[in-house]
Amino acid sequence: MRFVDTNVLLYAVSMAPEERRKAAIAVDLLHAPDLALSVQVLQEFYVQSTRPTKADRISHAHALLLVEAYLRFPTQETTVSLTRAALDAAERFGVSLWDAAMVEAARALSCSVLLTEDLADGQDYDGVRVENPFRIAG
Repeated sequence: MRFVDTNVLLYAVSMAPEERRKAAIAVDLLHAPDLALSVQVLQEFYVQSTRPTKADRISHAHALLLVEAYLRFPTQETTVSLTRAALDAAERFGVSLWDAAMVEAARALSCSVLLTEDLADGQDYDGVRVENPFRIAG
């Protein structure tokens, strides 16, 4: 299983000309059968994709439909135990709480890979390895 970060979901809906290549990669990724995500990722997706200052923002209704569609993937809820694990991981790995929460959500769902461009490509967080699916994209 591979855990999907918010940036994959955001690129999938991006209409920005400079993000066309990343958008195509993201759309292809979202057809894979081995993906998982978390409530945190869905919340971040909604907030960022509908942000009033975003030039290519999507409507509330569109975002809601997409969130419902993404629920086809295994989705880790935010729990007290996950938050505690994330707090420990943030300290241990020296990453933000939000990044640590993704690592721990991935771990909770038995994902061995975290697809993101926000952490170092190839970095291993005790069994959850970061893979940047956009590393070759311009």
